[in-house]
Amino acid sequence: MADQAAAVGSAGPGEGARRAAVERLRAVCLALPGAEERPSHGEAAWFAGRPMFATTADRHHDERTAFWAAAAAGVQEHLVAADPERFFRPPYVGGRGWIGVYLDVAVDWRQVEDLVLDAFLLVAPARLRAAASGGRPVRPPGTGPTG
Repeated sequence: MADQAAAVGSAGPGEGARRAAVERLRAVCLALPGAEERPSHGEAAWFAGRPMFATTADRHHDERTAFWAAAAAGVQEHLVAADPERFFRPPYVGGRGWIGVYLDVAVDWRQVEDLVLDAFLLVAPARLRAAASGGRPVRPPGTGPTG
């Protein structure tokens, strides 16, 4: 229980909290092998080789701080239905299944880490997927025998 409580942080509406949430997201993304940060459409974005796997949405269309990440089929619908206060269908990429995650509410950082890793594995080339899994070949989420 203590581990779960430690995984949940609060990012309030203040500018310092916004910056802290984006910095923590940046650390999660850049911890992945070969991940690179480059600006995209005025936002910080993270790439696994050429494809993007996550991007910030810091007051992009509203006053919210969030990020968008690639997601396997069905993940977006499930998360948005389960918790619309934390998850949303982002503009532009939502039609391709990407998930939006608010960072200006209580954030379960373990879940964010899982979503970012899944996004990375979904778009990364095989060599980066293998590096992320300790050298073992890994299929992108949603492409295995049961997904």
